[in-house]
Amino acid sequence: MDPFTYTGLPARVIFGPGKRRELPAEVARLGAERALVISTPEQRGDAEMAAGLLGGRAAGIHDRAVMHTPMETVDEARRAAAEAGADCYVTVGGGTAIGLGKAIALESERPVLAVPTTYAGSEMTTIQGFTEGGVKTTKLDPRMLPKTVIYDPELTLSLPPAYSGPSGMNAIAHAVEALYAENANPITSMIAEEGIRALGAGLPRVCAEPGDLEGRCAALYGSWLCGIALGAGGMALHHKLCHVVGGSFDLAHAPTHTVILPHAMAYNAP
Repeated sequence: MDPFTYTGLPARVIFGPGKRRELPAEVARLGAERALVISTPEQRGDAEMAAGLLGGRAAGIHDRAVMHTPMETVDEARRAAAEAGADCYVTVGGGTAIGLGKAIALESERPVLAVPTTYAGSEMTTIQGFTEGGVKTTKLDPRMLPKTVIYDPELTLSLPPAYSGPSGMNAIAHAVEALYAENANPITSMIAEEGIRALGAGLPRVCAEPGDLEGRCAALYGSWLCGIALGAGGMALHHKLCHVVGGSFDLAHAPTHTVILPHAMAYNAP
């Protein structure tokens, strides 16, 4: 066996149906008292659910996250966090909401807790893209990694097939990329392959029947593993193409991954 280096990213993961109810205890465990809940405008309802669970620990809701994390959106969120006196951030949603939380944590160094409702996987990486002047760039910094991730498959039950499919393919793209990225190693490959298997089992089920909780568990478990693989293995050609094309033309992230993945795989095939 060839020598290799594996660096595991530290993150506390809580997984299972109904586990969103542990959010207040996790905020308290981090010593935080005023959590700003972050979401997109479309997921305001999920943000209100999280704020309701937090009760007096909720500093407010900031539902202004948008795709590709424009720097003006980051600046706006930082101001909102300062005005609310937030000492931590709870991101609820997909990669857009989680990405904004990671972005403002980069400067404030306050903890982020992520409650994913899609299969984006951003919560398991120290990677974040930013858009400024129509150009998307990527930063890598361990300060952006959420301290706790709560995976509650019940929160994905309302995700329609038109979103579940591309979101799952986005996760699979993370795992595929990890198989040949610069930092690929036997550990990340094992995690990536298991993630692909889980998504391969779960995605057809949730696209055929969105209310299939067991299918949702498999898909969310798979997306978690695919995120781990990307975070540890790194990015390569596929993700760079998606970031450049998506940021330049303001394309939705998951469908862009879905379209480009077969071509990137074909190019990289031995």
